Amino acid sequence: MSYRQSESESAVVMEPERTPDAAVIWLHGLGADGFDFVPIVPELSLPEALQPRFVFPHAEVRPVTLNGGMAMRAWYDILSLDRGGKQDEAGVRASAARVDTLIEEQESAGVARSRIVVAGFSQGGAIALHAGLRHPQRLAGIMGLSTYLPLDHTLEAEASAANRDIPILMCHGSRDPMLPMTLGQGSCQQLARLGWQPEWREYPMEHQVCMEEIRDIADWLQRVLGN
Repeated sequence: MSYRQSESESAVVMEPERTPDAAVIWLHGLGADGFDFVPIVPELSLPEALQPRFVFPHAEVRPVTLNGGMAMRAWYDILSLDRGGKQDEAGVRASAARVDTLIEEQESAGVARSRIVVAGFSQGGAIALHAGLRHPQRLAGIMGLSTYLPLDHTLEAEASAANRDIPILMCHGSRDPMLPMTLGQGSCQQLARLGWQPEWREYPMEHQVCMEEIRDIADWLQRVLGN
């Protein structure tokens, strides 16, 4: 399947040949931008019957405390990698609100919310999980790659009833030195304790994406977006 790529100050969009019947909003990791995951789209080799639009938004540039205050594209400030440490709640919630706006834009463009997947890698995956689990209307699925649950202590009280049984895919590298796999596993286990049924996949890799993972992502997208 071929795609037409367009770019703006806020996002990169991959438009399918025919009118989109679904959308994937895919958030990049810390220090990257919306172009980071564009090359994966053709590698997914999705069937012609499935015509999703891919939206890759750019995070704002902001100082990141953990990186010595260096300014870079980030969905929120990272104050600590200690799961019990202080988190940038305001930044997380602001980026989640932006995801809600992106979902609304896709709906206005003709894609039903129930046909929208929210996805992300690393910090982007954290926002995808946070926003998707709290979104007030039913979505198609949530995909978190090499990531964890931010503001996990508020999830049970804030979770949306509409997405209580939403399909969730979580993937992680067993050799990840940046976000150890135990962080992703702990988040996955918390979701299971709270009643979700997340799918867990792990791969012998570091903080990255591999071909086996891409194949698993493609299979999962076909399952959650298949007509």
